[in-house]
Amino acid sequence: MSKQPVSRRQFLNYTLTGVGGFMAAGMLMPMVRFAIDPVLAHGGKGEYHTTKQKVDELSTKPTRVDFSYEQKDAWYTSEVTQTAWVYKNEKGEIIALSPVCKHLGCTVDWEGSGHKSQFYCPCHGGLYEKSGKNVPGTPPTRPLDRYQTKVKDGFLQLGKPEPQDIA
Repeated sequence: MSKQPVSRRQFLNYTLTGVGGFMAAGMLMPMVRFAIDPVLAHGGKGEYHTTKQKVDELSTKPTRVDFSYEQKDAWYTSEVTQTAWVYKNEKGEIIALSPVCKHLGCTVDWEGSGHKSQFYCPCHGGLYEKSGKNVPGTPPTRPLDRYQTKVKDGFLQLGKPEPQDIA
């Protein structure tokens, strides 16, 4: 090592540079963690939530199915309740539609306000066909989202709702 003495100016430069670097790292680390957190998160995709709806009780008429599950956001855990309109189509396939209107996010009802065989949104008079396709000339511009479905032990399981591509 060199035996040159460190001047007071050099000592202050080294000290302030070290303290400034430490403070910058302390401020940047949470921002970097926030930016890469979604990449590090596990789960979410492909998760299915079991409902109380027995599959053999489903008919061709849409039935409102409420289901709830536990959701964890960072350190906070909450109970989330969601709804789906579920029925079997002519082929016997299970169709589960989100009740959230694509116009302003209101909740649609089956055959609401006297509209037979259609979903009706009471907020602005939006209409959807049974398949979830939006009726032209009404406020919604896109079809209702459709839940992924599975059957386990005779009960319906619902995944995440995904946009439909109905022409």
